[in-house]
Amino acid sequence: MNNTRLVHQVGVGALEWLHAHREGFRLELDVDPEVGFLERFKPVGELALICKVLFREGVAGSRQAALARQLIDHAWCRTLDGGRMLVRGQQVEPLSPIPFEVYLPFWELGYSCPEAERAFRLNQRLGSFEALEMAPVRRLGLSAFQRRFGLPPRPPEADLVGATWLGRSPEPWTVEGHTAYDITHTVFHLTDWGENPDGLPAGIADYLAHWLPVWLDDWLDLRRWDLLGELLVVDACLPEPSLDERAWEGFAAAQQPDGAMPAVRGMPEGEPDEVFDIVYHPTLVAAFASVLATSRALTRMTRTARTTPTTRTTRTPS
Repeated sequence: MNNTRLVHQVGVGALEWLHAHREGFRLELDVDPEVGFLERFKPVGELALICKVLFREGVAGSRQAALARQLIDHAWCRTLDGGRMLVRGQQVEPLSPIPFEVYLPFWELGYSCPEAERAFRLNQRLGSFEALEMAPVRRLGLSAFQRRFGLPPRPPEADLVGATWLGRSPEPWTVEGHTAYDITHTVFHLTDWGENPDGLPAGIADYLAHWLPVWLDDWLDLRRWDLLGELLVVDACLPEPSLDERAWEGFAAAQQPDGAMPAVRGMPEGEPDEVFDIVYHPTLVAAFASVLATSRALTRMTRTARTTPTTRTTRTPS
């Protein structure tokens, strides 16, 4: 990757769009029970996770950092009402892990709601909570969140990774959309969202280093921007990321002038709230991929500069 500026600008545009459309991170208090009250909490949790990565990596400019702080303050104070909506969500669906998963990145950023924390600790001691049936990657993520919050993971992550699709490392040509998202989130949980690339078991890291470039090509050709963005994040989570230039150029070209990233092919049409619901996730992913890839590219440049010997010229006195 020779164009770190292009990668960085993707994140700048994405954050600008998210900030301009922050009212889209909304809850629906009178939602149909068949839809689920907690469905709209997940975008808020995803926003908090990405902002946490942005602050952690420290490669954002001052305007980016300020916009991210305003976004996270808005989500906590306005959308979640200082955490009280998480308490309500846990009361509506006592066994759901969603309120806890949404709360964690806010808590790691310094926000707190003691009432919500008491509800999480109480409910997670229930036998019924432990018996919840989940996909392996979902269980892996919950265990990772429990560890980060200081709760004993049930069961530990090391006991879960082998049950995931990626942990089994099967035939790479069988990957399709749902499987690919399972792959990306397995990597996110094992590396704590890119913070610890060494959290990937060596066999999985080798498998991804071999096959990820093929998957990047596939989803670039299909113009599946949301999934391509997540795979670019996976690349940046590897111990030795490729920072694939062709994939990044195609991804950046799909971004709209206002910073929005379509999910598939081009931008959807419809009412503003409907468009937001389709576009917010790929735009968040674009910000995530940009921050992490920029950080890795700068780290690589610094490492190269430190290991390149300096050539000194000796002048012969006349």
